[in-house]
Formats: sequence, C-alpha cells, structure tokens
Amino acid sequence: MNIPINKNAPVKSQADIVIDAPREKVWQILTTINDWPDWQREVTESDLKEELKEGVEFKWKAGGLSFTSQIHTIEPKVEFGWTGKTFGASAIHNWFFKDKGDKTTVHVEESLQGIFPKLFRGYFQKNLDNGVKRNLMDLKIASEK
Repeated sequence: MNIPINKNAPVKSQADIVIDAPREKVWQILTTINDWPDWQREVTESDLKEELKEGVEFKWKAGGLSFTSQIHTIEPKVEFGWTGKTFGASAIHNWFFKDKGDKTTVHVEESLQGIFPKLFRGYFQKNLDNGVKRNLMDLKIASEK
C-alpha cells in the first residue's frame, strides 16, 4: 500500500467481509468509480474523468458532503486505496482483497484526521464505523447479484 492509514489519526476504523463472488468481480465493482451511486446507498455522485490509475483525482458526494479524492494505490485484485478531502477533514481509505476458496475476503481500513474529527471524535467515530460496515455490505450485495 503506497499510503497506509494514519495510525495516529483521532478516528480510525476497519472491518472485513466474505463475499460469495470471485475477486475479479468484486474488484471490478469497487474500482468502477463512476458506478458507485448505483450500488452504494450513501453515494449520490461520482466522477472519474480519466483512466483508473495511481495519481488520478476523482470527485464524489456521499452523505451530503462533497469529496475530492486521489487514487494512491492500484494493485489489481489485491489492493486499492485513495485519499480524500472535504471541509475540515481528510481521509485515507484502503481496501485489500484475498481469495477464500471461490469467495473473496475484503478488508477495508480508513483513518480520518482534521479539525472536525479531532473536535467531534465520538460523532465521527460512530459515523465512520457505521459507514465502513455499510460500504462492505453494499459491496457484498452488488457483487453477489
């Protein structure tokens, strides 16, 4: 992973899920950024104007907030990560994929730093924990169709 999560950030979360689908399919769904609103409950817009590669920026909206993100890691079907910024906060978001028989284990981890996560740690921690679990479940549902 080119940029690990910030272990010293005031807010951090991680979770795992097993998806009954091949890793290639799970990878394809997650990395087709422009389709995020089709399967992620919280995402209302996503716009990647370039080819999917490290260093490329994309913009998206989720939970009423606008984000500008930059892809920092692409190791096809193994690792995918991006950084993101919104008003008063920045994040590092990393995904890891492994085969589990004919299924896929997905591990996700995220850190949030900035003035708002620092001042309102409890609120941001609860939202991040719930968001990470919801993202994994949304990915599972989309991948198992």
